Amino acid sequence: MTAQLNPFRKAFQLPTRQRINWFPGHMNKGMRQIQQKLRNVDCIVEIHDARIPLAGRNSQFFDTITGSGVKPHILVLNKIDLLGPKQQRSVTQQLRRQQPELKNILFTNCKDQRNHGVLDILPLATRLVADSSRYNRAQSAEHNIMIIGVPNVGKSSIINVLRNVHLKKRSAARVGAEAGVTRAVGERIKIQEKPAVYMIDTPGILQPSVTDDEMGMKLALVGCLPDHIVGEDLIADYLLYWLNSHRRFEYVEKLSLSSGPSDNISTVLAEYAHTEGLFHRVKQYDGQVEVMTNLLAAARKFIHFFRTGQLGSINLDEQS
Repeated sequence: MTAQLNPFRKAFQLPTRQRINWFPGHMNKGMRQIQQKLRNVDCIVEIHDARIPLAGRNSQFFDTITGSGVKPHILVLNKIDLLGPKQQRSVTQQLRRQQPELKNILFTNCKDQRNHGVLDILPLATRLVADSSRYNRAQSAEHNIMIIGVPNVGKSSIINVLRNVHLKKRSAARVGAEAGVTRAVGERIKIQEKPAVYMIDTPGILQPSVTDDEMGMKLALVGCLPDHIVGEDLIADYLLYWLNSHRRFEYVEKLSLSSGPSDNISTVLAEYAHTEGLFHRVKQYDGQVEVMTNLLAAARKFIHFFRTGQLGSINLDEQS
């Protein structure tokens, strides 16, 4: 697909100066609960979305939880089915350039119980615990593994898959497609009998302030923030900006855009809504009802195409 001669945006700017923040009270409470339970934790498994391997990882986890290096730490990049296996090597290189001490990285698809990455979590954690100095936990035969990460990256889903695989038991942790389903640090959930392994589910916790606009938009695009906090129209606009700036024009065919790539989100959504018959009735100030293209419905469809991999495998942290 050949782009128009008009240059695309070189940077993305929010329409207002207000930062994208989402740090409700349960996150602050959750961070305190995590810190209180660390004494009885043998290994920390950090779950993150593979499509944003660098963006949005909570720096508080590094500083107060994993930064000491005392507890073994595994980074699990979930939703690898939406990133694609070919990008795993470059993502691993990206991460190790940013965090050289990061040694244990797994790629998982929690929707597939036979996924090698999912099946590798427990053996790797068990080995790391056995090789570590457990200090006050040295006499305990049980292993406690804490699951941490930002919202809606699959923490509870991975616990449920491991419980099903190793104990053949049904789900124990609540899951949902929206961010913020788990709102408190949970009780221990048994994952394995011998040795006895328990996992502790925790609420997704973002940084108290997202100071980088693009980081905030990436978090919103993959669903780590509830859509209504940012607005679907703005999320769709960022998606369009990213695709154009990385010359990923698959969306033109997917949205049936006759005029080719465009940098104007309103134009893109209007044409797609018209093509798909997405209309709604809007009451005007004079009381008259007018049938108009439903731009919000079109934005939601556009975002859905990205989130379900219909625009191709995408690493949002890839350099343009």
